[in-house]
Amino acid sequence: MLTIDGSKGEGGGQVLRTSLSLSLLTGQPFRMSNIRAGRSKPGLMRQHLTALQAAATLSDASVEGDSVGSREITFRPGRVRAGDYAFSVGTAGSTTLVLQTLLPALMLSDAPSSLLLEGGTHNPSSPPFDFLARAFLPLLRRMGPAVDVELERAGFYPAGGGRLRARIAPVSALSPLELLERGELLSRRARAVVASLPASVAERELAVIARELGWGEEHLVHERLAIAQGPGNALLLELAYQHVTEVFVAFGERGVSAEKVAERAASEAREYLASKAAVGTHLADQLLLPLALAGSGSFRTLEPSLHTKTQIEVIRWFLGVEFHVTARAANDYSIDVRSK
Repeated sequence: MLTIDGSKGEGGGQVLRTSLSLSLLTGQPFRMSNIRAGRSKPGLMRQHLTALQAAATLSDASVEGDSVGSREITFRPGRVRAGDYAFSVGTAGSTTLVLQTLLPALMLSDAPSSLLLEGGTHNPSSPPFDFLARAFLPLLRRMGPAVDVELERAGFYPAGGGRLRARIAPVSALSPLELLERGELLSRRARAVVASLPASVAERELAVIARELGWGEEHLVHERLAIAQGPGNALLLELAYQHVTEVFVAFGERGVSAEKVAERAASEAREYLASKAAVGTHLADQLLLPLALAGSGSFRTLEPSLHTKTQIEVIRWFLGVEFHVTARAANDYSIDVRSK
């Protein structure tokens, strides 16, 4: 039984989710204490509980401590079963994080699967649907599995009510991925998405992007969703290159001006544009596990975040892989993954 201290590293839900993913894949049971000890409300929230219970359903696992607020769990997985599954977070908790917990096991299973997930699809502090669809999954498909996602209804925090569907055609093994250069810039786009909010919110955000990044009107898109999908606002900046697409996002918040929201997204995009990195900070977090499962791969990124460092540590607990993080220059790093 592997014993894990959930307060390690960034001390959030990522430690739990990655542990569940790798437990499903390796069959390694684990006991985790101090779950989300680094958060203002420690313990399992609804989205973490849904991920835990969904992982248990996939593998007929034995679970202890599966309740909201629990700070300690025990997870003993069985054999992963491909199939058609539906899970509801029940709140605006992130469906994309639940998907990412289950995806590694399903993309390496013995038959196709589908997932219907209900809850939040555009949440602060988690990858929005657009990031998965445009940045992460195209790279994952390069490694072998066919993973397609469809947004049936957007769900913003705090109302939720979103729904996404994923279809997974697995492979027996992942191919390595090398991503050291972006390649030629093919397109750029800023999408200001609003639901049950004034159109002026999107207009003000796009005006900031035009001013801060120098993007012309042909790169600016105002997208208004149905009233039932709000209230909510997301500003998504997409940079499509020959070898990689990056998506930077900022969410509207009560009491935060549209200008401030846009400045956050512009700042993140500007940092990436000023670097030679192929992979942004958030995409780096997502790529570590697939590369470790492939047993080989590398990418060039910005200075690794605490999330990235935590992900590396958790993967090492389960898999026999080595990570080599090398500073090439200021805010320019390469991360190389190899089997021991």
